[in-house]
Amino acid sequence: MMMAHRTPAFARIGAALALASFALTACDGGGIRNSVHAVGSSTVYPFATVVAENFARSNTDSRSPLIESTGTGNGIQLFCSGLGPNTPDMANASRRLKPSEFDKCVANGVDEIVELQVGLDGIAFASAKGGIVLNLSPKTVYEALAAKPYGKPQTAKTWKDVDPALPSDPIIVYGPPSTSGTRDALKELVLEVGCVTKPAMAALKKSDEDKFKQVCTEVRSDGGYVDQGEQDNLIVQKITGNPRAVGVFGYSYLEENLDKVQGLPMSGVDPTYDNIANFAYPGARPLYVYVKKAHMRAIPGLGGYLAEWVKSWGKDGPLAAKGMVAMPADAMAANAAKVRDLPLLTKAELEAK
Repeated sequence: MMMAHRTPAFARIGAALALASFALTACDGGGIRNSVHAVGSSTVYPFATVVAENFARSNTDSRSPLIESTGTGNGIQLFCSGLGPNTPDMANASRRLKPSEFDKCVANGVDEIVELQVGLDGIAFASAKGGIVLNLSPKTVYEALAAKPYGKPQTAKTWKDVDPALPSDPIIVYGPPSTSGTRDALKELVLEVGCVTKPAMAALKKSDEDKFKQVCTEVRSDGGYVDQGEQDNLIVQKITGNPRAVGVFGYSYLEENLDKVQGLPMSGVDPTYDNIANFAYPGARPLYVYVKKAHMRAIPGLGGYLAEWVKSWGKDGPLAAKGMVAMPADAMAANAAKVRDLPLLTKAELEAK
């Protein structure tokens, strides 16, 4: 039987003393850490902010949680830096914690972590109502949008250049900028998936991950792909003004504008709420929050803030209104139980998936 990694006794004692002091500071109302502090994913940030605002309205005697958008990787690094008032209570993540990150957490005394899935992130490809119709795939999207597909110069000018079954319309795609969480989803869930259809690219991922990221996720800058800032509504406007253009944006904007735009199938699957919710449509990924169980005993409102997530993540809840795709009912029930019981995440769970 595999033995769990244990923090050395002196480190655990030091962490316990720090938390005891932390608890006094948090509870006496005079310290700087008497409210929840969460860091991490820019994709999860707007949803975490909505939950924080609703929690503050319902709990007027508690300070509003502090939510910071640091990016998933940086957020997890801060989260894993240790226990105590100078470290965050939660990390928001648009991907799952890596086993190597779990090890870093444990090495720094953060050995009681609760993992919650809070919803799904969906991206959609769309065109104007009555405009261009394309049956896309991760492979065709990658070959159309990559700056150097498979490391070679980008020569495709039309969709037909990429796939003879597609129309001869020019490749014009309006999408999010490099700072956007939606762009991250485009890279990870579509471009990389399309890129590794070539065995050489799959091998490159193992041998040189930096080079792999450059070849597989860098988009063309010759007009085939056009950044449209952080406002997805602007992308909707662009494609409604050009029936031959394609837009990439969060699923909620497709749903809100079905009178103006139409979703484009990916690998033969239409971008619908249900298809994203059950991962049938490429471009869906789970969103997570990670919580330090030790901080549950020290931070006023942390338990209440987690309970607010449970009240918010339903299909008709405030997070869906903000653009989050709700989890299937069984996943919602399982994660609500985690908020109640606070089971500890294990490295074996991370390595199993």
